[in-house]
Amino acid sequence: MKLSPIALTGMLALALAGCSRRGEIDATGGIVAVRSACPVAAIPAQTGDITLFTAPGRTDAAAIDVVADITNLRSTCADNGQFYTEATFTVNARRSDASAARQVILPYFSAVVRGGNAVIAKRVGQVTLNFAAGDYRASAQAKAGSYVDKAAATLPAEIQQKITAKRKAGDADAAIDPFAQPDVKAALQKTSFELLVGFNLTQDQLRYNATR
Repeated sequence: MKLSPIALTGMLALALAGCSRRGEIDATGGIVAVRSACPVAAIPAQTGDITLFTAPGRTDAAAIDVVADITNLRSTCADNGQFYTEATFTVNARRSDASAARQVILPYFSAVVRGGNAVIAKRVGQVTLNFAAGDYRASAQAKAGSYVDKAAATLPAEIQQKITAKRKAGDADAAIDPFAQPDVKAALQKTSFELLVGFNLTQDQLRYNATR
């Protein structure tokens, strides 16, 4: 599966503290910004659900066999010299024929993306769904993890200083948004990582999700 067709958006998470907004001068004369260096877990567009059909080449509603989706994505981050992010999620599925017990195994991927578009690592796992006889629905838990070098995910000291430098109303640089400066934007992108999780779709499955 290629990740390039997938729209990888929202790669940078910036949370602003207190009542200050991005680029706003706070009471101490500095710009208040809180940025987590831990990779954020997310589901890329078009990869959060998968549809299996009863026959190859068919994509009509009458041929739908199993539909599954990823939900309840959660992540934790630990600093052990490296940033280790572990994501847990639930896969919910429903099937069209509940006449017999059945096991369905679905592949999923976890990818570490840097700067919004560079895939630096990818793994493929499997989640097993067990349908009991007479049951149309089944659920299963799964998880994925990633390691990111702490230095690679940390803003350089000079960039941090530029963002948090005190500014007073009336100063020449008071109206300048530090986040809009090219070197700051480049540093933020370079040190931004995400752990992306989704179904490991075939090109046909990805096309179906994008065009249905």
